[in-house]
Amino acid sequence: MSMAEKTGFTRRGLLGVFAATAVVAAPTYSNAFGLLRGAGDIRRIRMYSGRTGESIDTIYWIEGKYIPEVLKELNHFMRDWRTDQAMSMDARTVDIMAASHRLLDVSEPFMLLSGYRSPKTNAMLRSKSRGVAKNSLHMKGQAADLRLKSRSVGQMARAAESCASGGVGRYSGSNFVHMDCGPVRHWGG
Repeated sequence: MSMAEKTGFTRRGLLGVFAATAVVAAPTYSNAFGLLRGAGDIRRIRMYSGRTGESIDTIYWIEGKYIPEVLKELNHFMRDWRTDQAMSMDARTVDIMAASHRLLDVSEPFMLLSGYRSPKTNAMLRSKSRGVAKNSLHMKGQAADLRLKSRSVGQMARAAESCASGGVGRYSGSNFVHMDCGPVRHWGG
């Protein structure tokens, strides 16, 4: 069993934590994504997938730079579980998710319902639901559908909306929030 399977931390993420502790306390703002300014010198994302049984708890950004190896791990984690296809996820979406999680002040990881969606998967879901967009940003690696047990759809959506950095959809009937890095907009109830 690998370290990531035993602890939920990747080796690279753990090294990132150690590196982050050596950083000077004052945050660097010059390269920081607007919604995370003042958040410090690291960005962390915590998620699990009920579909694959996988989890990830990792630092993906340190000192104004994304960690390419960790982004590759996130691409795999956020793959279309139905087809096992992965795509390069837009890091701006991960930033929105991380900032929202931080604003919610929870230790519970997000449950990832959907990250990347292949066109085949999107067409199948669209045939079963009116709530699936024909040109969904999921197919571009720019969206995620997330859930938290400890927070309501409304609380999660308000946190994401406060980032003012993309689309936020409330799906109260299905108990999840859609977050994307497309145009700023919101919908649902």
